[in-house]
Amino acid sequence: MRHAFLGTELPIVQAPMAGVQRSRLAASVCAAGGLGSLPGAMFDAAGLRTELQALAAAATGPWNVNFFVHQPPAPDAAAESRWRERLAPYYAEFGIDPAGVPAGAGRQPFTAAMAEVLEEFRPAVVSFHFGLPAPELLARVKARGAQVWSSATTVAEAVWLQQHGADVVIAQGLEAGGHRGHFLSHDLGLQSGTMALLPQVVDAVSVPVVAAGGIADARGVQAALALGAAAVQVGTAYLGCDEAETSALHRAALRDLAAPTELTRLFTGRPARGIVNRLMRELGALSPDAPAFPTATAALAPLKARAEAQGRADFTSLWSGQNRSGCNEPSAAALTRALAGR
Repeated sequence: MRHAFLGTELPIVQAPMAGVQRSRLAASVCAAGGLGSLPGAMFDAAGLRTELQALAAAATGPWNVNFFVHQPPAPDAAAESRWRERLAPYYAEFGIDPAGVPAGAGRQPFTAAMAEVLEEFRPAVVSFHFGLPAPELLARVKARGAQVWSSATTVAEAVWLQQHGADVVIAQGLEAGGHRGHFLSHDLGLQSGTMALLPQVVDAVSVPVVAAGGIADARGVQAALALGAAAVQVGTAYLGCDEAETSALHRAALRDLAAPTELTRLFTGRPARGIVNRLMRELGALSPDAPAFPTATAALAPLKARAEAQGRADFTSLWSGQNRSGCNEPSAAALTRALAGR
């Protein structure tokens, strides 16, 4: 049996995870009957084309390509200066000259150049985070036959997405690892857990709803399906698979089930859930000192590199959802089948 809107055997979607995966993970999930996803936010057009060529050659069945749709912030020298002043003690500790640390953005928004690359490959699904792209870019994606998905963290966002052209809504609960997909309001007090958000979104929209956040095994999948989800998106559990590019330090942190997670702005400038580390403890996870997304990343890069060389994850973004109990399956294909109760 194939799921009508997914075109896959299993109702399992592998969450796109920028920075810790490439096409190999997505292809393995596809081979097992799920929907594999490729994150596009950290590739330029040439890099995206290379990964899509590899995925198209290896994957069986449909697959998803995901993008961020943020607006790059205007240059803000004062904000950048404040951020580097806050990091100055760490630069001194590691013998880094802050004058030699370049500024820049760690993630790319969806652009016409990316849309042009997609048109060469015609993916079955194109998904977005932080809303939807400009109408002309959205029209280009749909013109090639792709389903358009996007994340909603509130009922209001789900309704907005349906009204503005989304074919599928991903209901992202507060438990989810990585970046929050909110875009109508930055008030984190409006956010709720997956099992509270999901049935409200299902009742509010007429398009299929995919549940995301805190789901790590077949029990969680069945619970989400019982609440009306058409499919389930899982991210954190895939971080432990051999096909993921998760670092040894990150994998070790994921295995420590007692370590708490928090939402933090420090690594990119936008709230994202990760395992608490030194930087989060000492600066405050949601410190306003981090500049606007995605410009916070560049100033941390040399600190991350120096600390990791010493076997420390003090400045590493250890993205993780609240439920890490599923990070024990080395094969992405086996995990996909296990999530579906196979």
